Amino acid sequence: MSEASTDRVADRPAEVTDPLLWDLAAAVADAHQPDAERVCASPSCAGAAWPCAAWNNAQAGLSAARAPRQSATSPQSASTRPVTGQPGAAGEPGTVAARTGARSLAATAA
Repeated sequence: MSEASTDRVADRPAEVTDPLLWDLAAAVADAHQPDAERVCASPSCAGAAWPCAAWNNAQAGLSAARAPRQSATSPQSASTRPVTGQPGAAGEPGTVAARTGARSLAATAA
């Protein structure tokens, strides 16, 4: 672990719920600081005005890392979460197709 990453851990606020996201977003924000002319100093931005898109996205990541996690009893829990790529009623993603697929698998296994 580098010295910079251990500094980030020490500086991480107590309300952070996603430490990995926080650490990654903080690293991006640190790498995309302005120079004296208010231009992003990161070589990947190639002279973009600051705040650059990467810095703005890092700020969004820092905010998201503080957001409370959804509980298992939320409306989007695993039992009701739509299954991607399997259409439900009217061609929209949904759990109907997922349950039908599960019944089909159970029927073939029996």
